[in-house]
Amino acid sequence: MEQRQPFPIAAWLIAAIASLGLFLAGADVWLAGAALLVWTGTLWLASSTPPPAPPREDDPPISRYRMSELIENSGSPILLVENGRVTVANRAARKTLGKHIVGQDARVAFRQPAAVKLIERGKSGIATIKGLVQRRDIWRVNLQKLSKGVGVVELVNMTAEADISRAHTDFVANASHELRTPLASIVGYVETLSESEDDLAPETRSKFLATILAEANRLQSLVSDLMSLSRIEAEKHDAPSEVISLREHVEQAARDAAGPDRQHRLLIEGEQDFRVEADARQIEQLVRNLVDNGLKYGAQNESVVVGLDEAKSGDARLTVRDFGEGIPPEHLPHLTRRFYRTDPGRSRASGGTGLGLAIVKHIVERHRGRMDIASEPGEGTLVTIRFPVARDAG
Repeated sequence: MEQRQPFPIAAWLIAAIASLGLFLAGADVWLAGAALLVWTGTLWLASSTPPPAPPREDDPPISRYRMSELIENSGSPILLVENGRVTVANRAARKTLGKHIVGQDARVAFRQPAAVKLIERGKSGIATIKGLVQRRDIWRVNLQKLSKGVGVVELVNMTAEADISRAHTDFVANASHELRTPLASIVGYVETLSESEDDLAPETRSKFLATILAEANRLQSLVSDLMSLSRIEAEKHDAPSEVISLREHVEQAARDAAGPDRQHRLLIEGEQDFRVEADARQIEQLVRNLVDNGLKYGAQNESVVVGLDEAKSGDARLTVRDFGEGIPPEHLPHLTRRFYRTDPGRSRASGGTGLGLAIVKHIVERHRGRMDIASEPGEGTLVTIRFPVARDAG
């Protein structure tokens, strides 16, 4: 039964005094009485309305069924936790943590001290945890309290952002190291030449100058490759719109990479041509990098074979094969990483920057192509790249 608020006697006395004042001021008796009656009725109605019940902290503001409907199709894993137990989990959460988490103790579901502490505290907050699903993944746990003992937990996968940040840090560190090495060599030889100007034999001086020139050329190549990689990454999401003859540019770039001194080791196979949507400059850079790698690391008495034919899928297939020492299988997944070298000493001695295949990978991705690298120790290496043929090519 609803309880009535106590009648406001003090307010009624004020109303009575005001009505009496009206009568003494010369107002008619009926007017003063009517004013008192209206005032009394208003106070009575106010006292008869019970005060609104304050919200109870232990009452969930929304039903579980309604909450399940709201969050089911969210792309982020979301869970409803009541009194430390998971009562609702959307599709993404069930896929990430398993269907068994519904009804499970939230501390068991997360198994991470930072997340458990956040849930036990029962207040809105954020925690970062590692290894929730896989060993190296990183998640942000966002708890939003709804009422006493009830909260919504959102999981945000931060692994990709962390990987990008780590890759940028590694890239800067590697680039700094690669730039510092030739610079240190140049500075050292120049200081020696300056301090021993009159004591060095002409042969020694010539040798030092040749080393300085070689290191300067290496530094120039490294800076050029860094700038190329930066430009290609900036254009990565802009698909080329120019339609070119693939064979024409492949042949020209392969011959440019071989140069007059290595032309006898270059073999171009196949007569078929393809029309592809491509950036001609980048296609030529891709071919030059692959052919140059094949000539550098292939057997010096063997040819590098460049082929162009049609794949079973109908794509244009470009292949570059050398017959060198080959690459051990453990290195294959890492070959397109920046500055990755299977043999650092040999690569630097041959003038390699460690960016050639990274540049090739980004060019292939921009052209919506696919690259595969196959190699067997002692059998050489085969790089295969497929490009989609232009729609109007037929």
